[in-house]
Amino acid sequence: MNIDMIHAAAQRLAGHARRTPLLSSPFLDDIAGRKLWVKAECLQHTGSFKFRGGWSAVSALDPDTRKRGVIAFSSGNHAQGVAYAAALHGAPAVIIMPSDAPKLKIDNTRALGAEVVLYDRATEDRDAIGDRLSAERGLTLIKPFDEPQVIAGQGTCGLEIAEQAAEQGIENADVLICTGGGGLTSGIALALEAHAPTLRTRPAEPQGFDDVKRSLATGTIQRNARLSGSICDAIITPQPGNLTFPVMHRLCGPGIAVSEDDCLHAMALAFLRLKIVVEPGGAVALAAALFHGDEIEGDHVIAVATGGNVDSDMFQTALTRFL
Repeated sequence: MNIDMIHAAAQRLAGHARRTPLLSSPFLDDIAGRKLWVKAECLQHTGSFKFRGGWSAVSALDPDTRKRGVIAFSSGNHAQGVAYAAALHGAPAVIIMPSDAPKLKIDNTRALGAEVVLYDRATEDRDAIGDRLSAERGLTLIKPFDEPQVIAGQGTCGLEIAEQAAEQGIENADVLICTGGGGLTSGIALALEAHAPTLRTRPAEPQGFDDVKRSLATGTIQRNARLSGSICDAIITPQPGNLTFPVMHRLCGPGIAVSEDDCLHAMALAFLRLKIVVEPGGAVALAAALFHGDEIEGDHVIAVATGGNVDSDMFQTALTRFL
């Protein structure tokens, strides 16, 4: 992975991905205790940053390989990003999704034209399923985070953050990112290293699923004891990626872990003050910025709202409980 790959992905994404806004609210600043900026990737195509990586990976394939089709595994956001990118390229897509993924994400993935294969994430190995189907059908596997072209695509979000921070005169800030396997976090970290080295990338995770935080603290890859049981389904992964962890270990500051109540509260505040819809896993970084200010340095903080694909019942729960 290098910055040249991110720049190349940005060229392929030009005219296809949205340049999502950097939002702010004085009400949120008061809670955070500093100027808080929110990079609204929930407004990206398919409702999350995952479209960037999906388009980057699909567009990088040679035409004959792409024509045979792609396969991906995801709880929903990577699924939709790859499905939509494949559809726009006229390529078939098979998406392997956990059976407990939000119904909205499963329905959306099918609506985008992909074939959905469900599995039990507690008892079945999605990698093994992906390997088998790839071999049987001649499909190209696009992994959700441990894939160079996916990381490159996610890194284009970091290029935008660097530009937008400069426009706002932000010279020093922690950039908090909802982190699962680390594709977005490592991609942004590489982009900021090249274009805004005074901005520090930091992973944010749900409590009980903070494998990246623990991995950074120990210097070795740590696994989560559980692979399900969190409302933050979008960022629940077994462990950091083999490609992403070295980048995060070199470039990231310490991780922050937040509670599910923090995430729900952040969802409600994002709706009330920024007029955006954020899912639990996509609100983790905002929750860290709002409610863990004692772990953050500087007068500015940037939080990436990574996704907005939330079932109505879950969103209603957040609003009812905290508004």
